[in-house]
Amino acid sequence: MNTELTEEEMRRALFGESESPAPVIHSLVQDTVSDVGTVQPVKATKKKQVSNAFTPRLRVTLRVGNEFEGKMHEVVHEANTLSSLVAEQEATKMARKKFRFVKVISVKSM
Repeated sequence: MNTELTEEEMRRALFGESESPAPVIHSLVQDTVSDVGTVQPVKATKKKQVSNAFTPRLRVTLRVGNEFEGKMHEVVHEANTLSSLVAEQEATKMARKKFRFVKVISVKSM
């Protein structure tokens, strides 16, 4: 058996007999519009501002203090977000400005 194949034989073995596709003729037909009308510009309407009846708020309760294992105070922070993680981070950041030790007690929806 002959192990050396020509490139053309390998192509035929892989892809089969090559058939040349028939040339496709595209005829371009333009549709012309005989009746052209003018469109009146639409006046921009004023958008009414809708007030949000519901503002998402979370109440974060923290226990803060400046002494290690000393007297602790409870602080409540209200955050305008739906994310409890963001509310917790925001409250902790606010509390760290005044207090050294901060512990999150709870995050509740209002």
